[in-house]
Amino acid sequence: MLEKIKEAVEYIRPFLSEQPEYVVVLGSGLGKLQNEVEEKVVIDYKNIPNFPQTTVEGHKGSLIFGKIEGRPVLMMAGRFHFYEGYSMKEVTFPMRVFKGLG
Repeated sequence: MLEKIKEAVEYIRPFLSEQPEYVVVLGSGLGKLQNEVEEKVVIDYKNIPNFPQTTVEGHKGSLIFGKIEGRPVLMMAGRFHFYEGYSMKEVTFPMRVFKGLG
């Protein structure tokens, strides 16, 4: 698992111009918050090594990095759920990657 996390972190890191101060998981009703992001960089989950893919209709499946009111933020647009058949390790994988990013 640690090697998979490291691979994902190494892929994502070059896209980040600075360390995010906040990570936001966009859930029901929060999707519009991504419209507030300035200097937006979008990374599709399908391009991130070892990252689970969304299966729920309407879950976009991307990381969004940028700034809100001048503060660097990383957003997760599209979540993974245990009830979709993912293991708890897969459901929590993004959080482990975010921890690896610092």
